[in-house]
Amino acid sequence: MNYINIIIHGVFWLSGFFILWYIPVCSKQKFIEEKSDFAISVIIPARNEEKNLDNLFNSLNRQAVKASEVILVDDGSTDKTPLIGEKYNARVISLKNLPGGWVGKSWACYNGAKAATGDYLIFLDADTSLKNEGIKNISSCLKLYKGVVSLQPYHRIKKIYENLSLFFNIILIAGIGVFTPLQTRINPIGAFGPCLICRKEDYYKIDGHKSVKGKVMEDIEIGKKFMKAGMPLHCFGGRGTIDFRMYPGGFKEMIKGWAKSFSSGARSTSIPILIMVIAWIVGAIFPLNLIADGLSPIIPYILWTGAAFYIAFVAQLYWMSHRIGNFSIWASVFYPVPLAFFIIVFFYSLILTIFRKRVTWKDREIKT
Repeated sequence: MNYINIIIHGVFWLSGFFILWYIPVCSKQKFIEEKSDFAISVIIPARNEEKNLDNLFNSLNRQAVKASEVILVDDGSTDKTPLIGEKYNARVISLKNLPGGWVGKSWACYNGAKAATGDYLIFLDADTSLKNEGIKNISSCLKLYKGVVSLQPYHRIKKIYENLSLFFNIILIAGIGVFTPLQTRINPIGAFGPCLICRKEDYYKIDGHKSVKGKVMEDIEIGKKFMKAGMPLHCFGGRGTIDFRMYPGGFKEMIKGWAKSFSSGARSTSIPILIMVIAWIVGAIFPLNLIADGLSPIIPYILWTGAAFYIAFVAQLYWMSHRIGNFSIWASVFYPVPLAFFIIVFFYSLILTIFRKRVTWKDREIKT
């Protein structure tokens, strides 16, 4: 057994701690008690989201600090999406035709922003749900951190298959590039899509979602636009402020969702972070090779070395996962299963985006 090889893969394991060292959250920030001097408009872009919207609207109704208005932008839904908005007295904007060159979500967000009257805009995905002090926490962050605020929601899992998203969630958050020990000394690669907050004035300085109208990863791209315009972008974890449940529609929906944009996101990741993510994934495969080598024929010291590495990765994955979602401990213990799922879907995403040059989402084909 090559001990240099073991040392190298030990470094690969340590890289996991670097890429996801610390995830700040709005709920841990100091709340500024004075009365808010700005109005907040919540904008919800939605297409065929009737199964998700009740949770979001109920959470908005429970807020300790209320939004000034809630705007639901119905992006050509064929279900009861607009009726649910009306049931909760939201302002409903119905869009019938998607103009050429636009991706649906950007089109919906842009139209919602044009109708908004608040000083600040909160863009929320339909599958999110705010904690009771969610807007209060976000308001505090807006006062403490000038500029644009973006949160990646805490992933609430209800069914076993959803644990397969373990590596996708970890790498998505790590890939943004600001949760390392360096923290704010480097800029994020962009914003998180499910929850984005900015001043309306700043939104129009960059021409809002119109400036990224054809981008599949509109969240990454609009974050870049804000930073290029000199507006600081602050990224947080959503624990204690905002949750979501990704792809509750089943296994097939989950594959489509991750395949839609993950390889595009990988191309946006900074080279140093991308190298460390790849090294960490290679490191996670290493103990499986050692265990296989140690079993046939049985070579005890190789087998035990592999087992030690495996336990180290299980512990690390559990440490990572409980900060970003309520993943089962078994997702970490049997991590080769979600790892294999990640590798297969990632390469499927590459095929769709590089060779086929289109993906399907919400019954629409999107050019990549």
